[in-house]
Amino acid sequence: MFQTRIFPRTLRFLQPAGTSRGVYLERNIWYVAVRYDDAGRTAFGLGECAPLFDLSPDFDARYEKRLHQACKELEKNDGALDREALRPYPSILFGLETALQSARASLQGDMFCLYDTPFTQGIEGIRINGLVWMGSKQKMLERMEEKLSSGFSCIKLKIGALDFDAELELIRTLRSRYSPETVELRVDANGAFSPSDALEKLKLLAQFGIHSIEQPIRKGQWAAMRSLCEASPLPIALDEELIGLHSLEEKHRMLCDVRPQFIVLKPSLHGGISGCEEWVQEARKLGIGFWVTSALESNIGLNAIAAWSSTLPEMPARAQGLGTGLLFEQNFEGTGLRIEGERLWRGTQKDALFREQVNLFRRKWNDESTTMLVKTSGSTGRPKEITVEKTRMKTSAETTCSTLHLRKGKDTCLLCLPVEYIAGKMQCVRSSLWNMPLIIATPSSHPLLGLRRSPDFAAMTPMQVYETLHGSKREIRLLRGIRQLIIGGGAISSELADSLKSFPHHVWSTYGMTETLSHIALRKLNGAEAAEAYTPLKGVEVATDDNGCLMLKAEVAGDEWLHTNDLAEILRNGTFRILGRRDNTIVTGGIKLQLERLEERLRKLPIRFSLTAVPDASLGEKLVMVYEANHQEDEALIKAYCREHLSRHEVPRCFIAVAQLPMTPTSKPNRAALKRLAATFMDKKRKPDRQ
Repeated sequence: MFQTRIFPRTLRFLQPAGTSRGVYLERNIWYVAVRYDDAGRTAFGLGECAPLFDLSPDFDARYEKRLHQACKELEKNDGALDREALRPYPSILFGLETALQSARASLQGDMFCLYDTPFTQGIEGIRINGLVWMGSKQKMLERMEEKLSSGFSCIKLKIGALDFDAELELIRTLRSRYSPETVELRVDANGAFSPSDALEKLKLLAQFGIHSIEQPIRKGQWAAMRSLCEASPLPIALDEELIGLHSLEEKHRMLCDVRPQFIVLKPSLHGGISGCEEWVQEARKLGIGFWVTSALESNIGLNAIAAWSSTLPEMPARAQGLGTGLLFEQNFEGTGLRIEGERLWRGTQKDALFREQVNLFRRKWNDESTTMLVKTSGSTGRPKEITVEKTRMKTSAETTCSTLHLRKGKDTCLLCLPVEYIAGKMQCVRSSLWNMPLIIATPSSHPLLGLRRSPDFAAMTPMQVYETLHGSKREIRLLRGIRQLIIGGGAISSELADSLKSFPHHVWSTYGMTETLSHIALRKLNGAEAAEAYTPLKGVEVATDDNGCLMLKAEVAGDEWLHTNDLAEILRNGTFRILGRRDNTIVTGGIKLQLERLEERLRKLPIRFSLTAVPDASLGEKLVMVYEANHQEDEALIKAYCREHLSRHEVPRCFIAVAQLPMTPTSKPNRAALKRLAATFMDKKRKPDRQ
C-alpha cells in the first residue's frame, strides 16, 4: 500500500536575508514522506515542498490543502505522479517527485543518494558561489571578505536595496582588491531596475568586470528584456522570468523572444526537476548557458537539487548557487551535506576517501587482469602481499552467497570494512557477482549510524557489533533487522554471543583468513541451530597437524593443505572447535597484532616487560602490558613512551605492575603464565563492580 505523510516546519534564518523584495527572517516548508512495499522490501523517501510566499506561483492560503490533495491523488494512483496536472504547482511537484526518487534510492540502501554520480558518492564536490545578502555597505563588505577568506572565488551580490551609487562604490572597493581574474562577481537585482534606466546602470556595472546580472527588470516585460539582452555589455541571466511558464511551448517561446545569455534554474520555482530538464533542453537548442540555484530550501531540497545538478555535463563549467544549507538555525542534518572552501560536498573527507578506495578496487576488479594483490593481516608472520586469482575470489563469493541464500539482484549488501584487506574486498566481490546494491559505510565502530534502513546482508567485526549494541536504539533496531549478519576478524566473547541469541534473523561467526579469501566455515550464533563448533563450507576439508593446529584444504586456498596456528578439535560430524592460538598473535578490535614485533619496538624501555592479552567483550582481545616496577608512578612514563612509539591501535589498553615477570627455565617470557596473571588481575578489578 502506498502511503504519504506531510510534516510542516518553520525555518529561522541565522541572520536577516535581505533582497530587493524585502527581508526574510523565517520561512515555512513542508516535508513529504512516501512509503510503499517493493518485492517484500519497504521503500521510504523524503521530499521538500518549499514555496516562497512572495514569489512562488503556487503559494496562497490554500497551499497546504492543495498539497494534501496532491498526496491523496498520489496514494490513489499507487505512486504514479501526474506531472501534467501539477505543472502549475512547481514546489509541490518538486517535493513529490524528489520524494519518489528518494524512495527508489532507499531500495539501493541510501535514501539521500538520489542519483549515482561522483558528487552523491562523496568523491567530487560541486563548485558554488558565495552569497552576500543585502544590508548596509559596511555589512555587505564584511560578508564579502568572509566569503573570500573562506575560499570562494565566485561571489553573488544582492543589489537593488541600497542607493545605486553606494552599491557601485561597494563593487569598486571589491574590485580594487580583487581583479576579475581572481574573483568572479555576479550581481542579482531581483527586478529592481526600471526599463528606462536599466541599460545605463548595466553599462556602469560592466566597467567592473562583472560576470553577469540576474533579472535586472521585473518579469513579464519581454520586449524590454530582449532589448536589454541585445544592447547590454553585461551578460543577463533570467530567473524570475521563468516563473509561471509551465508548458514546454511557453518556455520555448520566452527563450526565443528574449534570448538571454543565461538562465538560472530553481526547481521549486521552475517546474520541479522535470520542468527544469525541459528548460535545459530548450536552452541547449538555443545556445543559452545556465546554472542551478536553490530557492532557500532546507537540506532535503538542497540535497535533491545538488544531486540532480551533478548529473548535468555542463555543471562544472560555472559555480552553482547551492550554499543555502548554512542559512538556517535548525536544518536537516541527515543528508550529509557540508561546505568546504567553495565546494558543496556530500559526506565527510573520510567518507570521500573510502569511496575512492572502493571505486579503485572496483576498477581493478573489472580490468583485464586475471589476478589481484591482496594484503595479508600478518597472523602467520609479517604482513605481506600475495597474488590470488580472481576466479578463486569468485568461487569464494559464490559459496558465501549460495550458502546464505542471498537473493540475486534484490538483497542489499553493506560494506563497512577496510577494502585494503580481504574481508572488505570480498564484500565488494559478492555485491558485484550477485548484483546486490552495495551500501558503503566508512569503517568505524558504529557503521550503522548513518543508515536509514537495515541492509539485507552485512559483514562486521565483533567490535563493530558490540559497539552498535551499546549505541542508540535506532542502531540496535537496524542491527537486529539485518537478514544475514556474518561476524569475523576476531574472537567473539561469550557476553557478545549471549546478546545475539535473541536476534530474529541469521547471525553467524566466521572462520577464515586472507589465504582462504575470507571465511571457509560458519558457526550459527542464534536460533535453534546455534552451535559451539564451525561447519566447513562446501568443498572444504579440515584436519589437525601434529601440534594440534587446524589444517584445511579448499579450492579457494589452492587445493593444498594450509597450516594454521589455531589449536582445534575436530568433531565426529566434521565440524571443528577453535581452542586457542599457538602463536603469539592477538586480534583486538579486528586488528591483528604480533606480540614479539611490538616488544621489539619498545625494547628501549628501561624496565623489564612483556605483552599479553585478555578476553574483552568489545575488542575480542585486549592488549595488556605486564612490567616490573617498584613505583606506581612509572606507569605514566610507560604509557607516554608507548604512545610515542606505537600506533593508536597498538598501545596497550591495560598496564599491570608486578614485582617479577614470570619466565621459562630458558629465561624467556612465560606466555601462558602471563596470560593467567593478566586474566586474574582483570577479574579482581571487575569484582567490585559485581557487588
